[in-house]
Amino acid sequence: MITAEQLKDVQRRVDELHRYLDIDRKQIEFEEEDLRTQAPDFWEDPKRAREQMKKVKDIQRWLDGYKEVRMLADELQLAFDFYHDEMVTEDEVDDDYAKAIAAIENLELKNMLRQKEDPMDCVLKINSGAGGTESQDWASMLMRMYMRWAEAHGHKVSISNLQDGDEAGIKSVTMEIEGGEYAYGYLKSENGVHRLVRVSPFNAQGKRMTSFASVFVSPLVDDTIEVYVDPAKLSWDTFRSSGAGGQNVNKVESGVRLRYWYTDPDTGEEEEILIENTETRDQPKNKEKALLLLKSQLYDRAMKKRLEAQAKIEAGKKKIEWGSQIRSYVFDDRRVKDHRTNYQTSDVDGVMDGKIDGFIKAYLMEFPVTDDE
Repeated sequence: MITAEQLKDVQRRVDELHRYLDIDRKQIEFEEEDLRTQAPDFWEDPKRAREQMKKVKDIQRWLDGYKEVRMLADELQLAFDFYHDEMVTEDEVDDDYAKAIAAIENLELKNMLRQKEDPMDCVLKINSGAGGTESQDWASMLMRMYMRWAEAHGHKVSISNLQDGDEAGIKSVTMEIEGGEYAYGYLKSENGVHRLVRVSPFNAQGKRMTSFASVFVSPLVDDTIEVYVDPAKLSWDTFRSSGAGGQNVNKVESGVRLRYWYTDPDTGEEEEILIENTETRDQPKNKEKALLLLKSQLYDRAMKKRLEAQAKIEAGKKKIEWGSQIRSYVFDDRRVKDHRTNYQTSDVDGVMDGKIDGFIKAYLMEFPVTDDE
């Protein structure tokens, strides 16, 4: 049975969320922005209309989230009072407390996602490291982990490019994670190298082996985001897709390969960005998606440069290195540990089934970026 102090803590956190989120201002802002959608000429400019509808929905999500938290806190207060009148049981009060705490923590976490990119869908790419079959198997395990996480959080996953491993697993995969809330905001914590330590099923001597796979996460831009692509630096190749799909896959060059020469605005160094897409048997659709993935990469690079510049200016903040080893999964010791936050768990099976929210929360608490600039 919860204590009166625990009940007070719930009410305090809800009141703080009301203040942090500036709910009164958001309610006025919602009414004003929603009124604009009712103008007779609203849909004459479809792009501007979509941007406005997105703005209204974003504000509505915050209001709905706070409304739910307040409702659960009020229900908990009633249950607590009713318990003293012997109208509800201890278990019912504790259940209401668990629901209220879960909703509060969820909204507190979203409140830390203030970057413009955080609400976006995302592109997640996994590359196996050196080590052959073992690392390729590890890459496929990570792919399954993120697919399970996405499924549990209401996201849709589509695969735009998959390179199978030589004997098992995968060499690389590019996935778009769309349709839910804050896909990029949450999964940006997964950027970096993931290390596996286990007794390898592919080693005849049963030796303990270490494998690596890298994960790259970038926001998936939409038509509301302006990204310049220099057509002079862009070229296309087509090829026949491999894999399932019948005879058409082998006869029609539906696969596309985009090449783009990117020039670093600070150093002037040039680098080729290569994107392959075999998602459908329709070449124009594959080209459209490949171009979207290129824009996402260009946007991601510009965003990271902004964050790096901000980190240099803001003294005292920890520097986050993109691409560094971030987490170790030690199967035999039943331990998964994040080296940035020191958060760890012994629930290895749960983690591999997509239960990584604890790591995500710890990262966002450790490295909050709450300013829009």
